Amino acid sequence: MSTEAQQAADPGRQVVLVVPGMGSDHCAGIIRRTLERQSGIASIDTNIGNHHVTVTLADEGPDQGALQTAVEGAGYDVAAVETLGADDEALDDTALEQAYLDAARRRLWIAGVPTTLIMLLMMPHMFWQPIPGYLLIVAVLAFPVVFLAGGAATHRASWRAMRNREANMDVLISMGSLPPYLIGLVGFIYPMTSFIEMAATIMTFHLLGRYLETRAKGQASQAIRRLLTLGAKTARVERDGVEQEVAINELQPGDVMVVRPGEKIPTDGEVIEGESHLDESIATGESVPVYKASGDNVIGATMNQEGRLRVRATKVGSETFLAQVIRLVEQAQGSRVPIQEFADRMTGRFVPLVLVIAAASLIVWLLFGDGLRPILDWGAGFLPWVNPEAATPVLAILAAVAVLVIACPCALGLATPTALMVGSGVGASRGILIRSGEAIQTAKDLKVMVLDKTGTITRGEPELTEVEAADGVSEETLLHLAASVENASEHPIARAIVDGARERGVEPVAVEGFRSLAAHGVEARVDGRPVMIGNAALLREAGVKGLDTLEQALDGLEARGRTAVLVAADGEAQGVIAVADTVKDESAEAIRGMHALGLRVVMVTGDNERAARAVAEDVGIDEVQAGVLPEGKVDAIRALQARFGDHVAMVGDGINDAPALKQANVGIAIGAGADVAVEAADITLVRGELSGVVEAICLSRATFRKIVENLVWASGYNIAAIPIAAFGLLHPMIGVIAMTASSLSVIGNSILLRRVRLQD
Repeated sequence: MSTEAQQAADPGRQVVLVVPGMGSDHCAGIIRRTLERQSGIASIDTNIGNHHVTVTLADEGPDQGALQTAVEGAGYDVAAVETLGADDEALDDTALEQAYLDAARRRLWIAGVPTTLIMLLMMPHMFWQPIPGYLLIVAVLAFPVVFLAGGAATHRASWRAMRNREANMDVLISMGSLPPYLIGLVGFIYPMTSFIEMAATIMTFHLLGRYLETRAKGQASQAIRRLLTLGAKTARVERDGVEQEVAINELQPGDVMVVRPGEKIPTDGEVIEGESHLDESIATGESVPVYKASGDNVIGATMNQEGRLRVRATKVGSETFLAQVIRLVEQAQGSRVPIQEFADRMTGRFVPLVLVIAAASLIVWLLFGDGLRPILDWGAGFLPWVNPEAATPVLAILAAVAVLVIACPCALGLATPTALMVGSGVGASRGILIRSGEAIQTAKDLKVMVLDKTGTITRGEPELTEVEAADGVSEETLLHLAASVENASEHPIARAIVDGARERGVEPVAVEGFRSLAAHGVEARVDGRPVMIGNAALLREAGVKGLDTLEQALDGLEARGRTAVLVAADGEAQGVIAVADTVKDESAEAIRGMHALGLRVVMVTGDNERAARAVAEDVGIDEVQAGVLPEGKVDAIRALQARFGDHVAMVGDGINDAPALKQANVGIAIGAGADVAVEAADITLVRGELSGVVEAICLSRATFRKIVENLVWASGYNIAAIPIAAFGLLHPMIGVIAMTASSLSVIGNSILLRRVRLQD
């Protein structure tokens, strides 16, 4: 078996084809339907943003040659094809895309120069003085335009498509340019109106439209191209005690990299020496530099601002954060929105219907031209290109050709993918990674936002919050005693007390006789004094005096959801210290933003009722479900879906949140959390801030609004323009200009998404 066949037979492998001519979802639909006729294919994904067709193979799937032949048989040239394994990096076709744009520009020049000469000759010939040999001159000038510059590829694609029983946009252009040119040649043997100028103009404007669309789509999808250029190209690593510069693709996990001020972090890693501030705006959208020191994780492609760092590489190649972002953005741009099914049904039937309408227009004008002339008489009053005096066969040809060229469903096919390209790019620049188009459509109708507490609303780690000293005891003394004892413990609450004391300028000292008291507390000698720390029951059992004076403070702290411990020394109560998982600074504002969007906010947490309600009151949560086990979160989501329909989103960050994120109609992962939660989510917030939820919902709504605007404009344009063309009121050359303008307006409307204001 050949290597190619072995690859094809390996299930899960992917074949990526670069199809530059796949310019809209209509084209993508034709390619998908063509490939679906092949056996052994698990899935087909098309992305008009990068012109990729990704075919996932099943058992005994076709080889890449067969797939390329099938796509070319549908009328589309394949610029590159590659078979990828599960761990292979995606195909980088930036150079191919640029070559395609350059070729489109070259074809436009080859067509544009002769067509301009034709127009310059046509004006004096028609309105001033007939030019001897005009028809021959025009036929010679138009020949390379219609048959060579763009015509060769267009007609070849048209022939392939019809032979494959498909009707793409090239078919409409071929039928709009070939018949007029050939009919115009009849003028050499029988005097009649020349249509050759119209054929050349139609093809030239078609090529202009393709070139402008390619440029505009390049602008719409520039997020991916920008991301691809962000990474460092080389890294300075320590090997055998010597610093040496290596290509980025030669890095291995475990390599120690040296990053100087002003340099990019070559790849994801952990700081092992040094401290600095990093500009992480490319990953998070946050312009404020982030402090990094030994033990902190860093992201590849972020900028080191001032200090020298030694960083151990932890992820390289396709596993890096930047590579994953690129993958997610490409996945979003290539995904399909449910509303697109409507557009697909329309475009799938559109071209055959247009051919029928064009043929009907030709026949009706030939048979009933005199009866239709009053329409032209009316139109001539305000449309300068309408000529009621033209011969009936001329009017019939003009009407049929106008229908063909005005009805190209380019704009309809571009409506959804261009909005997704721009929207996902805007999201990536703000640290919002949208995995699928379906999430965009679903997010607009959300009614309920479910939030996990720990790590989502709160910071996810305990902090020292209150210190209540007993009468006659200073706060400093209380912290000195507590921190010194707790410094010998590794318990999270103990670490929070020690860290909090140090932040307040109190350093712990060495203790003697440290002993843990079976989950109730700890004791040790500090500066010769016996100190005990624990709950009220432990200290009462030990006969500690003065606890009654602290009872009110203890009850108040616990009522607010704090974890409070009592401190005693020499058998006397010294005070109360409280620890809590504190609320993130932006949580309350973010929840207010959710309320402003009309969302009901529900907290579902495994914490106890008192702690959960204390946090809920602080930030304005509408409903609390506490004491919920990980498996119970899925049931909680289902219960909310039963109450509010399929309009429930879930935000979480831990491994235990992954099932609930999957169950929710839209799963939103805090990017700073567990990888499994990120993988389970539809939307990932890289910054790890709850405020990103509001931005994500606003972006989703704005993107879907653009999709609807584009679809309404594109379909309305065709519905209105086809009857006008069929009645002879639209000249084909005006039609092809309007067709191009329609496609560009859809792309331009999508690009306006870059200006969308996301609620902060």
